[in-house]
Amino acid sequence: MELTERKKQILKVVVEDYIHTAEPVGSKTIAAEMGGSVSSATIRNELADLVEMGYLEQPHTSAGRIPSPKGYRLYVNELMERQKLTIAETERINQALQMKMEELSRVISQAGRAVSSFVNYPAYVAAVGKKNLCASRFDLLSVDEYNCIVVMMMGDNRVKSQLLRLQLKVEAGQMADLVEQLNRHFTAIPADEMNRRLMEMAEEMSPQMFLLLSQTVSYAVDVLEESGRREIITAGTNQILKLPEFRDADKAHELMGFLADDKESLPVPDEGPMKILIGPENVSEALQDTSVVVASYDIGDDMRGLVGVVGPTRMDYAAVAARLTGFAEGLSRLFGKELPPKEDTQT
Repeated sequence: MELTERKKQILKVVVEDYIHTAEPVGSKTIAAEMGGSVSSATIRNELADLVEMGYLEQPHTSAGRIPSPKGYRLYVNELMERQKLTIAETERINQALQMKMEELSRVISQAGRAVSSFVNYPAYVAAVGKKNLCASRFDLLSVDEYNCIVVMMMGDNRVKSQLLRLQLKVEAGQMADLVEQLNRHFTAIPADEMNRRLMEMAEEMSPQMFLLLSQTVSYAVDVLEESGRREIITAGTNQILKLPEFRDADKAHELMGFLADDKESLPVPDEGPMKILIGPENVSEALQDTSVVVASYDIGDDMRGLVGVVGPTRMDYAAVAARLTGFAEGLSRLFGKELPPKEDTQT
């Protein structure tokens, strides 16, 4: 059976009407929105074909039709009109992102709340650390003979420090030697290489120096591995309760619980500026009846992040995609990444 242009036009009307009403769409409504150019009888035949082809579904209690995940996918790929943000929307995004550069988790937390309030769906923001993050410099600040503060600057210019209780008494000269060893042998290499380097040096130094070096290297490895893990912050999970699809309390609580407790399982695509996952395309069972739209942003220093929205499969994909793109570009600017010039925003 051929998917004709008329069938595509009818599918587009069904998707967009269902997005705005959350109610099954009937042939009379479609005929009216198509300006009377196609009769209701013809539309009913086309709707039956679209159901048979898997693009639409017919709820048992209604004569109207609703889109299937396959129908949404065709709509997103071929039929959806790309939207541009209005000047007012652009200004609102820019105002939401007017924040000082503070701790990364605080920045993305504020961004997540702004995204959720802007699109009226639950949102999540992720910062993905460099896979091969390295230390660029070490310093040890002596507190007393058995305690020092380890200061480590990482390749992305973040600085980590911690008070370290040493297992042996350390003289001032030994402290300077330890700093020299750290900066000579343990900078500009990833965490897994640090442990190998330490083992190679075991026979080249005294047992006392090796023990002290092992303590500081172990701290450095822990910091780099922790910094390389992704951090995901969710916001606006209570937006779920406003959606007709989640009037069932158990269904709503299941999704809200997933967003609170299993957020590490939210989609984090490896490539592409924008990813749209519709219904069963989501791997997590809790997201099978939802759609997820994710946009990528640039943190700099080979780090990137993602800003995503979780909503019903009838979400307004064009509007959500445009707004997420605006937020992603704003976050890239916030982190200092220059973007190529764009055409003037149209109202």
